[in-house]
Amino acid sequence: MKRAGCLLFGAIPVLVTAVVYFATPEHPATADGKGGTSASSQAREEAKAKAERAADDEVIADMPPGLAAPGKKELAQQIVASAENSTLKWREAYGYIEDIGDGQGYTAGIVGFCTGTHDLLTLVERYTKAHPDNGLARYLPALRKVDGTDSHEGLDPGFTTAWKREARLPAFREAQVTERDRVYFGPAVRLAKLDGLGTLGQFVYYDAMVLHGPGTGPDGFYGLRERAMREADLPSEGGDEKAYLDIFLDIRRKAMKSKNPDRDTTRIDTAQRQFLYDGNLDLKTPLEWKVYGEAYKVP
Repeated sequence: MKRAGCLLFGAIPVLVTAVVYFATPEHPATADGKGGTSASSQAREEAKAKAERAADDEVIADMPPGLAAPGKKELAQQIVASAENSTLKWREAYGYIEDIGDGQGYTAGIVGFCTGTHDLLTLVERYTKAHPDNGLARYLPALRKVDGTDSHEGLDPGFTTAWKREARLPAFREAQVTERDRVYFGPAVRLAKLDGLGTLGQFVYYDAMVLHGPGTGPDGFYGLRERAMREADLPSEGGDEKAYLDIFLDIRRKAMKSKNPDRDTTRIDTAQRQFLYDGNLDLKTPLEWKVYGEAYKVP
């Protein structure tokens, strides 16, 4: 399964999102002098965001590792893989690629990078910059053309074979891990810590980032967070952690069902919400859950 939203940023609804936005090289501010951002004001915004990020870094440095601890991070990948690839063996998904009919083109790799949601294109572009002669580089023109659509134009029939072949190489596997951490895991865990969430909450944010994408639209991760914050206080603001997460999961579930009422939401219903109702805010093992009716257990 894959995200319902687009990875590209739209509006910037909250300060913390602005920090992420200006810290991301792929999203420069405009400087056209016609309603855009002037060079001087852009520089001020970037300096402000950098200072705030540095202050946040100091706060996070004093916090427990939470989901970033090696064992918990491994557990997080296993839970995500149970929903994305129906397995706990997430390392076997490097070469996974198929069109699952969700309108986002090919879904591939360890977190379901998509040809229609910009993240797969970015992965291949960054990989090609480091390894120019790779077997996917020749598909970059086609990937740019189909970005934002479900089209396979220029990709068939050879792209899936090329992906699987490239996934045998340690360099491409490392590139997938790096991009997963840069786009999804790192930002999700960082923001969850600043929001006052424990290990389970950090995972809830991470899974939402993977599924919905780091967009600021209504059904992107930051949009979902904004909606949850309108209904409940963040733990960092004195709110109850379980109550906030319960509302966040409700909003996620509604977003998943909004475009397809028959969409399976067991990654929430019989996994994350079960952990929450069990009071397992530290995501302690042993851990048991179900996704799509299949049972999983980590001892």
